[in-house]
Amino acid sequence: MSLWNKIKKDFLAVKTRDPAFKNNLELLYAYPGVWALVNYRIANSIYKKGFKRFARFIMAINQFITNIDIHPGATIGENVFIDHGIGVVIGETAIIKDNVTIYQGVTLGGVSLNPGKRHPTIEEDVTIGAGAKILGNITIGKGSKIGANSVVVKDVPEFSTVVGIPGKVIKRKDFSPLSHNKLPDIEKELFEYLMDRIKVLEEAVINENKNIIEKDEEIEKKYREYIDALKYKD
Repeated sequence: MSLWNKIKKDFLAVKTRDPAFKNNLELLYAYPGVWALVNYRIANSIYKKGFKRFARFIMAINQFITNIDIHPGATIGENVFIDHGIGVVIGETAIIKDNVTIYQGVTLGGVSLNPGKRHPTIEEDVTIGAGAKILGNITIGKGSKIGANSVVVKDVPEFSTVVGIPGKVIKRKDFSPLSHNKLPDIEKELFEYLMDRIKVLEEAVINENKNIIEKDEEIEKKYREYIDALKYKD
């Protein structure tokens, strides 16, 4: 596909995936993620031709204007939508496939100083929530959702929902692309679980103490009876 056709799909992604979109004029000033992708497309084409320093310069200017940092060596597919986009970082060896949605503050970063593949691979139809960090040479499976502010350091299976630090798979086969409000609060659920466990333990201790008290009263009664019997023996 030609460079121009890829850029047209970047613009089309906004129209089809952002309910806040009203008219084409907004594309000029309200969507830094789109312009970051346009600049990336140009820089990536130049980068592949060997003009790496010039490509890095283009993306440095882009970062200054959009506050989105994309390495020109990254691989980004078609129909990718960076919504809002402020603070997004995409590393050199990151691979983003088609129909991916990325929200502000997302990092696709590396955890190794060694050359070679060191950034994530994002499969088709993935949604990455605001502030999420996906680190290392890992793969996020097709159709998955990464919850806001999650930190993912391991491979994620297809059609999974991931939340937490470190990220954990808490749901499978959820085909809804957004529904961020339906992501579970695992810290709240863990707290409620611990409170339920404490309640169970408290009830067990109370019941156990009740039996002990009853047994103690029985022994005390027998002891008193024995003492009384000794008093009146003569």
